[in-house]
Amino acid sequence: MRLFHLSLLFGAAALVVAESDDLDEEPVRENTYFNGKKVPPMLELTPNNYDKEFNTSKYLVVKHYSPYCPHCIDFAPTFQTLYEFYYTSSPAGQAADFTQFYDFRFADINCVAYSDLCAQHKVSSWPSTIIYEDGEPIVTLKGAKTIDVLSAAVEDALEKAKPGTRLAKIDLPTPGDKSTPGTKAEPADAGAAEAVLAPKQNNSPPPPAPAPPPAPKDQPAKAEPSGNPTYAQVPFNPPAAKVLKTASAQNADGKSMPLTYDNFHRLVTNSFEPWFIKFYAPWCHHCQSMAPNWEQLAKEMDGRLNIGEINCDAESRLCKDHGVKGYPTLMFFRGPEHVEYQGLRGLGDLLSYAEKALDLVGGVQDVDAESFKALEEKEEVIFLYFYDHASTTEDMEALERLPINLIGRAKLVKTRDVKLYDRFKITTWPRLLVSREGRPTYYTPFSPRDMRDTNQLLHWMRSVWLPMVPELVSTNAREIMDGKIVVLGILNREDQGSFKSAIREMKSAANEWMDKKIQLFQLERQELRDAKQLRIEEAQDRNDDRALQRAKNIRIDMNRSDRKEVTFAWVDSAFWQRWIRTTYGIDIKDGDRVIINDEDNRRYWDQTSTGNPIVPSRTSILETLTKVTASPPKLKPKLTIGFVEKVIFDVRTNFRDHPYLSSGCVLGIAFGCLSWFRGRIGRRPKGQFKLDDATKEHKGPILGASSANGSKTD
Repeated sequence: MRLFHLSLLFGAAALVVAESDDLDEEPVRENTYFNGKKVPPMLELTPNNYDKEFNTSKYLVVKHYSPYCPHCIDFAPTFQTLYEFYYTSSPAGQAADFTQFYDFRFADINCVAYSDLCAQHKVSSWPSTIIYEDGEPIVTLKGAKTIDVLSAAVEDALEKAKPGTRLAKIDLPTPGDKSTPGTKAEPADAGAAEAVLAPKQNNSPPPPAPAPPPAPKDQPAKAEPSGNPTYAQVPFNPPAAKVLKTASAQNADGKSMPLTYDNFHRLVTNSFEPWFIKFYAPWCHHCQSMAPNWEQLAKEMDGRLNIGEINCDAESRLCKDHGVKGYPTLMFFRGPEHVEYQGLRGLGDLLSYAEKALDLVGGVQDVDAESFKALEEKEEVIFLYFYDHASTTEDMEALERLPINLIGRAKLVKTRDVKLYDRFKITTWPRLLVSREGRPTYYTPFSPRDMRDTNQLLHWMRSVWLPMVPELVSTNAREIMDGKIVVLGILNREDQGSFKSAIREMKSAANEWMDKKIQLFQLERQELRDAKQLRIEEAQDRNDDRALQRAKNIRIDMNRSDRKEVTFAWVDSAFWQRWIRTTYGIDIKDGDRVIINDEDNRRYWDQTSTGNPIVPSRTSILETLTKVTASPPKLKPKLTIGFVEKVIFDVRTNFRDHPYLSSGCVLGIAFGCLSWFRGRIGRRPKGQFKLDDATKEHKGPILGASSANGSKTD
């Protein structure tokens, strides 16, 4: 029996080792050479050797890093060269081993693989370089520091360890060099001269070699657009994408898994596996009709995406925790983050959404100029995040929280390619823009903190994530129509020749309108600036300090919230012909048409100033749009509702937009009606006897009053 248990134990151990080898194929650290001398691999601190190695030497320089951090990857050659330089150096005037003479060593810690070790020393950002003396930190350097800054801190510690043994001036190598300046060293082993340190990194390829790769011939190391400063010499060498490895195969049996309160957190929120989950009720007719599509979706996603379902009658608490208010409700989960699916529930729609959701597993993709150009040919809307070697870990973490909200909407990628910097005139980092039909729209943060505010970023992204001319369907109708003036093309998709021409004309009109609005915005801003400058100059001429201060405090307010945005869209006339006829009175047999709709006021325009129908033509659209957006409009609108409905709608809208003013008007009218009614009651009709008149005639004075027949009483 013991032999049986031992065989099981050894078999399980072998299986675990085999699986761990498959999951983490760690590169082996090799020797390097500096000034022709052999340099052993840098010490890596792990939970197994930490207590022993940390107290072995008096001084220890430790680099805390993450294999996914771009700054750590850029900093790796600097720290490696610093280590090689000092390891092969000798004290002034002495031929002694550096490590033994100063009792000084270099090491690093992978803070992703061994987060507890970093947390033990309160390391909260990467990279962080700490110099320890007898186990206590004496110097802490946060961020990717230059080699001269690191060397200055090391020199202070060395001078403290052995006073008088350091040179007054040291010629430091450039990160990536294999010898000190002015030294022409031959490697001891020609075959090993090019050996490169390969730091241990989990689930990622090794970082760049100490010698940074040269920029490609077609990609300059520096790019200087007109009027802008030069870019930093950072060749495109993207860091490894953080791939989420799951503990189990995705949807191994091709079925929708029933989830309960007991297993939900273990399988979904704590595992960081992607899940597409249906919240339903057994008595719900919509849930019953959708069930076959959901089962087929699970089969199609076999081995690729987890599909689950939650019975809200049995798991009411779980559904309440996730804000489920109707059935069925579909949500996509990645760990604790989730987003509700708002699309149609046909099998094709669900499959399309699931395919796009799978892109999230690999994180935000890095692109260069060529791959971004290829991406533009496939995607209508692309968000492009620019970062450089100085972008922080917090910036990257905020970026990774965005993609789940963009499923089915747009593509999000990142870059640090100088050619893309030059194309989009980027001079500060990080920056974010959206490219629609090759046209960029920039997010303008007020401070670096705004680039880490996920809610603020998403608010802006929702305002620009539609294509230039999107198709109006039931799922995006409210998003397109509400709060905007919409140039809506009523087009027949089946007539491909006419359809492509109409879309091309509408995109041309949209681009020209946006250019015009930008020019007007810049002109208006310049006029306000000129007016402010005139006030400043006038105050200076009069030597009026108080007026000068007031003039300088004038704020250039370019708030355009009171002006409606103009957007463009199109609708399939054949599919929506009934709605088009009942709402706008347009018969699709008359051909393609364009209407300009103002949904907030239930009105629209379908004719030009000459009385002709608006057609899908750049000229026809722009000349009418200019008159419609004037204040007040120069063309008379038509109503999408009846006269009585319009009156009720206007009253309701006024109460919603101006509650206090509307309430005051109602109270004023009510008070006026009440006053009129009281005055009406108080007015006596002819022939009516009033008691007051009788008392006036028979009333006499109390003392010395006359009698009724005119005689006085004594």
